[in-house]
Amino acid sequence: MRRRTGLAVAGAAALAWGEWMNRRWSRALLGDGEGTSSAVVVLGYRNSRATVNLVNRWRVRAGIRSVAADAAHGTCVIFSGGTTGSGPTEARLMADYAKSALGFDGPVLLEERSTTTWENITNVIPLIEDVDRIKIVSQPAHALKARAYLRRQRPDLAERLVRADDYRPGEWIVLKPLLALYGLWSLRGLRPDERKPAP
Repeated sequence: MRRRTGLAVAGAAALAWGEWMNRRWSRALLGDGEGTSSAVVVLGYRNSRATVNLVNRWRVRAGIRSVAADAAHGTCVIFSGGTTGSGPTEARLMADYAKSALGFDGPVLLEERSTTTWENITNVIPLIEDVDRIKIVSQPAHALKARAYLRRQRPDLAERLVRADDYRPGEWIVLKPLLALYGLWSLRGLRPDERKPAP
């Protein structure tokens, strides 16, 4: 009985920790984002097949709900990601999924050359220079990494970053401890000031 109780407590603690870490990352490196025009940048994930994978489907849904969270008309969604195989680019697969499966009919731009997160940011900069508010959508640790890269490349644009709707309490809860562990590893190159949540 004690062993079961101990395992239950340890499991609950791991879930709570994973939830807390992902929430924290979703609130780091945000600017004031004042203004009305918005862009939602959805980052692709390794998609070597000719159909959109599970991770990219989730990212598209998070991107579309990030548009809805603004209640902004005319918000442009930018799908970013090149090809990792011989099929369509990640950006095109995500855009097709947004339109065909989710019925999204808003403005869409494709950035189809990137194969790394650094390249995602470098290549979307010309597409986001004229908007007031920028949302970057991915899993929270990956989105934070992308925001840090934008801050390094264009600190003026990083001031326009606002929260995307890519973190929700309880979503992916069983996987969040694993996502948090992977996030700690993937964010090891960030400075302490780049991990600090916004007030």
